Amino acid sequence: MSRRNLLRAGAAAMAGAGVLRAATARAWGGAARAAENASSMTKEEIVRSYYTGWEKKDWSAIDRLLGESFTFTSPNDDDHINKTAFKARCWSQADWIKRFELENVIGKGDEVFVKYLCRTKNDKSFRNIEYFRFKDGKVEAIEVYFGGDAGFPSAASKGHR
Repeated sequence: MSRRNLLRAGAAAMAGAGVLRAATARAWGGAARAAENASSMTKEEIVRSYYTGWEKKDWSAIDRLLGESFTFTSPNDDDHINKTAFKARCWSQADWIKRFELENVIGKGDEVFVKYLCRTKNDKSFRNIEYFRFKDGKVEAIEVYFGGDAGFPSAASKGHR
């Protein structure tokens, strides 16, 4: 097989995988139903369901993905806060989020790193990196590393995207 045909076949396979993933998500009924079946989901599927829960403003879908000993850490004076404090401090912020564009989801073992572009309802955007740690099929910890003005400058924060 020529390289050109091999590349075409690979591209077609990747497109088919994307269609299959979308069909699977619809078949499972979205974030809430997927969260109920978190134990059978891959870590990448759990992470994607987590961000979908933020977009849909569905706390119960997110809550089902988080372990009982969940902690959250960010540069906003959130040092390993528990799930209750995370909901109180961060969930009230969900209203201004329009959507997440997950640019990279990279995992190994019980760890996943996500780089995303967040689009806000006021047509702004910013990039962050989040580190997820898993235990027993649930998210045990999330650590956020801010982009934009709070850290390394991104094209999104400068209006280049």
